[in-house]
Amino acid sequence: MSKRSMVYIVDDNLEFREATRFWLAGCGFEVQAWGDPREAVEALARRDRSERCCLMLDVRMPELSGLDVHDRLAELDAAPPVIYMSGHADVPLAVEAMRKGAVTLLEKPFDDEALEAALDAAFASGASSRSPGVPAPDAAAPRDGEDDEAQRRFTAREAALTPRERQVLGHVIQGTYNKNIADRIGLSIKTVELYRARGMAKMKARSVAELTRMMVSGRA
Repeated sequence: MSKRSMVYIVDDNLEFREATRFWLAGCGFEVQAWGDPREAVEALARRDRSERCCLMLDVRMPELSGLDVHDRLAELDAAPPVIYMSGHADVPLAVEAMRKGAVTLLEKPFDDEALEAALDAAFASGASSRSPGVPAPDAAAPRDGEDDEAQRRFTAREAALTPRERQVLGHVIQGTYNKNIADRIGLSIKTVELYRARGMAKMKARSVAELTRMMVSGRA
């Protein structure tokens, strides 16, 4: 990846910030990180809008949440492509993050492959803010085709679900526990767990956050 590719990190965990900065720098990215979300908003509002960048944004932070930071940057027309991060499988927050236009949501701790895929998607999205008259990079040109393929994958995977698997997954992405799902639809907990596992496998979702992203965005 070009050294001109900047990754911004906003996370209140110092150890995580430093570890992620080290990994990204080793991959050739420029990195700037903040633990204070307000300081980050001020700095990002002043950034060069023509730069090729993305923002890795923690969902849960004191004073300002990641969702709040995203909103403030959007109000300032300064929001780059956002990769949300969370150490908690908080489905309502994941849904809200995707509705705000996030590229994806990663659950901590994430592996190298998941992070690489998220960064590729962010830089390929063509959504980075640019100064007036600055063209998008050529790499963003096939975005429509990529989106079409992602939609086709999602449609094919969802079509493979049985009605009961779809019903169970619908409860899962609402944050409902297996026991409550079982009570609501009149099945045993073990049967719900079986439908949940089968549905997750068919959707190729490695986590509830990833499943939620697929269901909300209609892409896989």
